[in-house]
Amino acid sequence: MRPLTLLLSCLALALAGAPVAPAWSQSDVLAQARGLFKPVPAQPPALPGNPASPARVALGKMLYFDPRLSESHAISCNSCHMIGMGGVDLQETSLGHRWQRGGRNAPTVYNAVFDVAQFWDGRARDLEQQAGGPLVNPIEMDATEAHVVEQLKGIPGYAPLFAKAFGGAEPISFENVRRAIALFEATLITPNAPFDRYLRGDRKALDATQAQGLSLFIGKGCAACHGGINVGGGQYAPFGVVERPGAEILPPGDKGRFAVTKTVSDEYVFRVPSLRNVALTPPYFHSGKVWDLRQAVAVMGNSQLGAKLTETEVDQITAFLGALTGDQPQVTLPILPPSVAKTPQPKP
Repeated sequence: MRPLTLLLSCLALALAGAPVAPAWSQSDVLAQARGLFKPVPAQPPALPGNPASPARVALGKMLYFDPRLSESHAISCNSCHMIGMGGVDLQETSLGHRWQRGGRNAPTVYNAVFDVAQFWDGRARDLEQQAGGPLVNPIEMDATEAHVVEQLKGIPGYAPLFAKAFGGAEPISFENVRRAIALFEATLITPNAPFDRYLRGDRKALDATQAQGLSLFIGKGCAACHGGINVGGGQYAPFGVVERPGAEILPPGDKGRFAVTKTVSDEYVFRVPSLRNVALTPPYFHSGKVWDLRQAVAVMGNSQLGAKLTETEVDQITAFLGALTGDQPQVTLPILPPSVAKTPQPKP
C-alpha cells in the first residue's frame, strides 16, 4: 500500500473512532479477526527458487552460528538474532565489528519468512537477499563476498557439506551461503500462540482481557497496518501518520525507506514490524528507544491513530499482544567443522 493511501485509510479510522459495538460479543470479534489475521502454520513455507532439503537446512544452521564468517571471527548471525531470546539481542542497537553500533534495532528473525521484505527499510526482497547483507556490512560482520568463500574453503569440513547440499563443480559460493542460511531461517517460526488457537475456533484461548484487547486492536484501527499471519510485516507505513513522536523515538536523521527509493513520500516510512512474540523482543521501534511494551502501545495510539488511549485500553491491548507469543523454535547448537593451520585467521 502506498504511504498516501495508507495515511488516508488510517486517518479515516482515527477520525471515525471505529468504536467497538456496544453489543460486544466474542463471536463477532472472532469473525472479524478471521478476516484480518491468519494463524502461523505448523510447517515453514517453501522459498521460491530455493528448494529445501535436510542437508541444506543443516548447513544453513551451521553457517548461522559460525562466527568465522565475520572478519573478526567473533560475530555470527546469532549474535544479533539470538535463538532462545525471541530472535533478537535485547539491545537498543547491535554491537558489530570493532565495537561499532548499528544504526537500527535488530528485528526478530522469528517468522521473518512471512514478512513482505527484510530490514526496517525493506531493502532486501527476501530472506536470501537479507542473509548476505550483514556479512559484508562494515559495521556488522565486515567481510567481503570473496573472503566468505575463501574462509569456508579454508575449513576442510565444509567442502563435503556444501557438495551434499548443492552439488555442482563449485558448491562453495556466496550465493549458496545465502541460500542455505535463508532456508534455516525459514524454519524459525512460532506456531500455536494462544491467538492462533483462538483463530482456529478455541474461544477460551484468550482470556477476557486479551479478547477485549483484540476488540480494541481491531476497533481502534491497529489492524489497518498490523494484519495477516505476522500481525504486521506486510506493508510500509509512515511513522507518525497523525503526529510524529519525539526525536529520540524517531531520529530525524534516519528517513527510513527514503534511503532505498529516494522518493520524498517515503521519508520516515518503514516496514510495519511483525507483532508476533512482541512481548519477548524489547526494546521497540527501529530506534530501539522504548523498553516498555505499554509505552509502545500508547505511542502508537498517539502517533498513528491520533487516539489518546486510556490506561485500561493500553492494558487490554498489551494483554492481547502477549497472546501472540508462540512456541519457540527448539534448536540445538551445531557442531561446526574445525579450523586448521591453513584456515584464514581472524583480523582484529
